[in-house]
Amino acid sequence: MGTARWLSIVGIGEDGWDGLSPAARAAVEGAAILHGGSRHLDLIPVVAGQERLPWPSPMTDAFPGLLARRGQRVCVLASGDPSWYGVGATLSRLVPAAETRVIPAASAFSLAASRLGWPLQDCRCLTLHGRPLEQVVPHLQPNAKLLLLSWDGTTPAKLAALLRARGFGASRLTVLEAMGGPREAWLEATADAWSAERTADLNTIALDCVAASGTRILPLAPGLPDDWFDHDGQITKREVRAVTLSFLAPRRGELLWDVGAGSGSIGIEWMLRDPANRAVAVEHHPERVARILTNAAALGVPGLTLARGKAPAALEGLERPDAVFIGGGLTADDVLATCWDALPPGGRIAANAVTLESEAVLFDAHKRLGGELTQLSVARASAVGGFRGWRAAMPVTLWRAEKPYQEGAWTA
Repeated sequence: MGTARWLSIVGIGEDGWDGLSPAARAAVEGAAILHGGSRHLDLIPVVAGQERLPWPSPMTDAFPGLLARRGQRVCVLASGDPSWYGVGATLSRLVPAAETRVIPAASAFSLAASRLGWPLQDCRCLTLHGRPLEQVVPHLQPNAKLLLLSWDGTTPAKLAALLRARGFGASRLTVLEAMGGPREAWLEATADAWSAERTADLNTIALDCVAASGTRILPLAPGLPDDWFDHDGQITKREVRAVTLSFLAPRRGELLWDVGAGSGSIGIEWMLRDPANRAVAVEHHPERVARILTNAAALGVPGLTLARGKAPAALEGLERPDAVFIGGGLTADDVLATCWDALPPGGRIAANAVTLESEAVLFDAHKRLGGELTQLSVARASAVGGFRGWRAAMPVTLWRAEKPYQEGAWTA
């Protein structure tokens, strides 16, 4: 057969062999090598002469051996739809699509939505398997419906505790265990009333979000209130932050360097724009590093990466960014030049200054590289005796530029 379609990836449900289509059965029976979890392999009748290989832990240890069988008849068993948070998605990055045949079964998301009568297109589908629980926070919106793949049997109780702490205690959790098989079972209660410390490890959570009055809900627009961040005053203020994010123009899946991150507010809001976005916060102050980690978890982006140290040295070896924000350290030697040279063509840079010295650096950058210079002045109403008046904050100078596709290196 050569290498064409040598790898079959077959989705299987709790109903096992009986639930497989004729095409899926033929792929399993015709394989010389069958990979899968022990639970999946136990659902398949023995095929004479077939080599059965249960996944090791971690599963990725098996991939070199699997790839070494290229050209042989190999079949991989996976839960439900292999391409939706499954091994099929992982193997798609290792094996060309032209060499693969995927035969999906119903996903846990599809099964859960069908059980509850929820239109699947209206649900947010996430996995918590091997991932921080806090990543669910940005999706906690009034009336939102979430379908969540649990890490294990403790996940529902942990999620209920998180919901109670964030003002979503009235939300209803439905935990669906072993869907599609003889052991299928449901548990249902509000987060406030949840009492089960552990459920079956194989479970999917359906969450119908209900927010209490006054609950802090993450808005969909940039510019979170300053007091939502733990900070020591080193924070890009709300109004300036919203404009800075618009200058950085986040796009799905992009990486930001947040240099001189302070509280991490820019990197955090960058990641909140899309679940696929990533950010590296560059900060050397130990207390600020701790605050960044706290803020990232509290605001639902625990995947934010830290580069501890001072720029430009701390930038060495980092993955090339799509955009850079410089909020501190502008006057340090080579920081701006290093960041500019790290950008790919089309990459964006934004830097903010409040001192005359750092402002001079931005004027020089504008002269060298063009872009835009903007100054923002923000005044907020505050008490003046028994009256109110405007109290102006220090003006902030912002420079933004996009690296051209022609010559764009920093020159002395």
